[in-house]
Amino acid sequence: MFAKLLVGMLIAVVIPFILSNLISYKTTSDSVEGHVIALNQNTMDIGMDNIKRYLENLNRLSNAFYYDQTLMSYLRAPETAPYQMLYITHQISTLYNNYSELKAVRYVCTASGQIYMKSHSALLEISLQKPLPGIPKQEGKDWDVTREYEVLMLGKERMLALHKPLVDYPSTDVLGLVSLFVEPSEISKLIRPLSDTEAGEAVFLHIQKQFNLLYVSRPELAVEFDGPESEPEHWDGRGYVHGKLDGRKGVFVYVKDRYQDLPLTLVKFVPSLSINEAANRTLNFMVVFQFIALFFVIIFASILSYRTIFPIKRLLQSIVQLENGNFRVSQTSGRLDEIGVLEQRFQTMVGKLDDLINREYRSRLELSTARLKMLQAQINPHFLFNTLQSIGTMALRHRADEISDKIAELGAIMRYSMDLKSEIVPLKNEIEHIEHYLSLQTGRFKHKLSYTLSCPGEALYIRVPKMILQPLVENSIIHGIEKGRGTGTLHISIELDRSLYIRVMDNGKGVEPEILAWIQKSYENRQFHGSDEGGIGLLNVLYRLNLYYGTDFKWDITSSPYEITVITLRIPIKTDDEGGDLT
Repeated sequence: MFAKLLVGMLIAVVIPFILSNLISYKTTSDSVEGHVIALNQNTMDIGMDNIKRYLENLNRLSNAFYYDQTLMSYLRAPETAPYQMLYITHQISTLYNNYSELKAVRYVCTASGQIYMKSHSALLEISLQKPLPGIPKQEGKDWDVTREYEVLMLGKERMLALHKPLVDYPSTDVLGLVSLFVEPSEISKLIRPLSDTEAGEAVFLHIQKQFNLLYVSRPELAVEFDGPESEPEHWDGRGYVHGKLDGRKGVFVYVKDRYQDLPLTLVKFVPSLSINEAANRTLNFMVVFQFIALFFVIIFASILSYRTIFPIKRLLQSIVQLENGNFRVSQTSGRLDEIGVLEQRFQTMVGKLDDLINREYRSRLELSTARLKMLQAQINPHFLFNTLQSIGTMALRHRADEISDKIAELGAIMRYSMDLKSEIVPLKNEIEHIEHYLSLQTGRFKHKLSYTLSCPGEALYIRVPKMILQPLVENSIIHGIEKGRGTGTLHISIELDRSLYIRVMDNGKGVEPEILAWIQKSYENRQFHGSDEGGIGLLNVLYRLNLYYGTDFKWDITSSPYEITVITLRIPIKTDDEGGDLT
């Protein structure tokens, strides 16, 4: 009831404030937007006039050949002598050197196809060797002003190409095509003052009906308009459309004009934040007083919400951990109210549920063991041992001592693994068993596999669960060495301190971080299933040791591919009173 009253009070205070702020903000921002658009269009008109004057200067520059009568006479000559070619090249170089924004100057003779060029780099000169297709032979034939202007890309830099037919007045014959390749540095000086890049504004200059981008004040901008009706092909004269630039909302103000018959479009993006700056100042002024009124209410609501909601969130996080199989929930907050009692009851329930699942897991493990023993019992062990002994005897008769030794080791392995009576054995039995296993494996791999084993004498009679070494060694050989380079070294280190440390090390393929994370998660969630990387044997060993020793058992895996992979088991040493692990 108190929470409902608090929420109702907050709603009754906040909603009128929000509505008044929204109405005021909307009215102010619309007025400011119209003013900003009109101001920018007037400024862009001035910029457009400057751009047309600059294009007029370039057009005059392309007519510079007409002022040199000697050059014109050489260009009219049906055949060009070497000294004439040198003079033409010199005049082109003079024109190029007099204007810093020129990247290249090219002249293509209509009759011979001869190309004269001066450029700032050999790479650009190579790319411009191919002349513009379709050079007219008569003035005004198959040529219009839209072909005179072209936007080229030199790497990531845009260039304006001006192609001007050189007409042999007073006739209409076209002597050749003069091309000026201009970097937009001068255009940048004319346009850049129109925008404030620090405020997020940007200016675009497009030419031609296809809206070819010639200049942009900020490179690599992603433009997005609000709807198909806002696309540039629908623009006419002066106007604006709403859209986004690099994900930021704003207004695209545009001015369309022509130089001769060349369409020009100047576009400026103004961010909504910049437009609404005045509206934001007004809104902020109003909000200051409103926040003062809401300050104490918010503090009170925050304190109450924190003390009420935070324990519930922590309880929900514990429930999520419980759903994922993690029973290590956080400790209670120690509160004495209803929430504190709920946390204590929940923690008690989790503890009981953990014990119940452990008992269930032990029951399933015992059932699986019983089924395995039943399958093992279907094969008469005496029959197998006697058969192996007979084969070994035959090998000795044929003087195959090595085969006899290997059969004896295989028999020892089978006798050890099929012994259903012993669940807990001295560590020396495990070592003898793994030495037989490694002997067979080294016989299989020959010189490709080597191993060492170290164990202090006082650790030999410590009793441990049966069959904990072979799955680890088998994983190292099959998934580390055999699936790696095919050769490697294995070392089994057993150390005795206050606990028994067993380490299995190899220099094989290693274990990927994803597999290590999967093993850790499966162990914590008690998910008894394996993967293609041999997780069943390892998890089986870890589960058995965890069930036998409880939380005192610790393990760790570290891996550096083809250098060293270490599996470490830390087994607590029980006294005779606790389980009889020491003899």
